[in-house]
Amino acid sequence: QVQLVESGGGSVQPGGSLRLSCASSGIVLSINSMAWYRQAPGKQRELVAAITSGGTTNDADSVKGRFTISRDNAKNTVYLQMNSLKPEDTAVYYCNADIRDLSFKFHVYWGQGIQVTVSA
Repeated sequence: QVQLVESGGGSVQPGGSLRLSCASSGIVLSINSMAWYRQAPGKQRELVAAITSGGTTNDADSVKGRFTISRDNAKNTVYLQMNSLKPEDTAVYYCNADIRDLSFKFHVYWGQGIQVTVSA
């Protein structure tokens, strides 16, 4: 059973930084793209950043220049470095990965979500 487990969330003041991690557990044969999404209260879930297995990234306009997505393929882990945080970044953050599991097929897995709160 593959699971994605997020860590690193919490509360921070505006202008501060946090680093989110998302580790895959279970038997993972390979991983294609990995991504971070977020959902603020009363809003739809939105893509924050994504990264391919080759390292190509795609960031939402709202986080360009402030957030950086990266991955460690040896550890099956994706990271989100968040700098210059703003109150509007407050949301539950979810990691997402396209994983080939023991079925030998790719399936999209989601983490359980982790809260990030930015306030003075």
